[in-house]
Formats: sequence, C-alpha cells, structure tokens
Amino acid sequence: MMQLQINPSPRSSPGPRIAPPRLSDAAAQACVSASGEAPLQWRAAMALIELHVPFARRRLCAGATVQQAGEAFVYLHLVHWGAVKSVGIEVDGCAQIIGLHVRGDWIGFDGLGQDLCVADARAMNDIEVWSMRYATLRALTGSVPQLADILPMAMAEQLARERHWRLALATMPADARIADFVRLWATTLAQRELRGDHIAVHLTRGEIANYLGMSMETASRCFSQLARLGLIVFESEGRRQFVIPDLAALSRFIDARLHACVAPLRQR
Repeated sequence: MMQLQINPSPRSSPGPRIAPPRLSDAAAQACVSASGEAPLQWRAAMALIELHVPFARRRLCAGATVQQAGEAFVYLHLVHWGAVKSVGIEVDGCAQIIGLHVRGDWIGFDGLGQDLCVADARAMNDIEVWSMRYATLRALTGSVPQLADILPMAMAEQLARERHWRLALATMPADARIADFVRLWATTLAQRELRGDHIAVHLTRGEIANYLGMSMETASRCFSQLARLGLIVFESEGRRQFVIPDLAALSRFIDARLHACVAPLRQR
C-alpha cells in the first residue's frame, strides 16, 4: 500500500507558488458562461483544505502514478496544478481512459464504498497533487463544518461531466464529439483560471480516440477537419498544441452537427 508523509500542519511547507498562464478576462468570462459551472467553487475548496486539512504535497513527473488500481483506498488526491488521467481496465484486459482531471479536481472517488481503488491515475504532464487521508478529512468535518460540503459538490460536478460524455457518445457524430471535447477542455481550463484559448493536450491521438470511443484514424480526420474550417489552429508539429480562435464558432459547429443528425430522426 502507498505510504505518504502527511504534514502535521498544511501551512508548514507551502512550497513555491507557480502562477499559471491567465486567459483574458473577456475570454475567461465567455468560457465560464459556456461551461455553466460555478467558477470559484474549486478555489474555495482548495483554500479550506490548505487551511484545515493535513496533506502530503506530491510533485510528480509526466507518467508517474498518483494512485494504482487494486491498492487499498486510504487517500484522496486534489490536483493543485497539472493534468491527470484516470485509466480503468475493461473485462477484455484493454485500458480505457475514464476521466481527465485538472487543477481543483479530485482523484480517488472510485474507492469510496469499495475499500479498493478501481482505476489507475497517471500524470499527463508534470503535476502537483495534495494527498490526504479520507478518514482524516471526514473526521475534521465535525470541527470545520464547511468541509462537509466539499466532497458532495465535487462528486456532483464529476458525475455531471460523466453524464455529459455518456450523452455525447450516444448522440454526437464523431466530428462533433471531437469539437465538444476541445470546447469542454477549454472551458474547464478557463474556469480554473488557466489559459483556455491556447490548448496543450497531453494525450496522443490514440488516447483521445480511446476516451471518446472512436478509432485513431477517425479522431485524426476530425481534428484535421476542424483545422480546415479554422475552428482550431495547430501550433506545433506534433499537433498537440492549438489555438481556438473563436469559442462561439466552435459551439455553433457542434450545434449544427447535432441538428443535422437529429433532424432526419424527427422527420420519420
């Protein structure tokens, strides 16, 4: 089982503050409005955790393991910076990406009620996570009542994301699914006060395809289509960094593709 050195006082070793690149106020507001989520809920949660809860501040390199499937459920992990992917193993033994986590997201909810972690969680780039004992967090809700609301709100947000992706898999054509993935990634980054107009996706085309339920060839073709339409502009040869010139135009494309798919069904 993973053993962590938990600081007795969360403020005893705060570590250097790393300021992420910021989106312009106007662009950030547009992204937050598109996401429909409370923009500062995550910030309040992190402030409460830092003030009241003992945690281990873990800085990990890309590819490192945050939690491993099958290990005893003891810790929850809060992403301070960087990005993390959750990976489950299907019955056929194939790995399936089941979640993406950025600043302010929690990792480890899969272990609640099961005593074991169900999914691997791996760093997509260099990250910092705050790892704390779940039992300690629960015990502290007696003396710090505000802590009692943190996990239910975070779980509700995570369930809403998962519901969104289930609906996307069931209703969206492949090109709209890719565009919606780009839009949701951008709005989430902007909501977390990170730069949402310049996107760095720390996933291969194959991993994106795996997450969105399509072939790698289809994912590559859809990204190329978005680029031809001017909805994204690639900034690197590996095509993992790109700019979104107009988030509203990207949303209109998604709506139009959904309408094109639904209209024939309504005519039957």
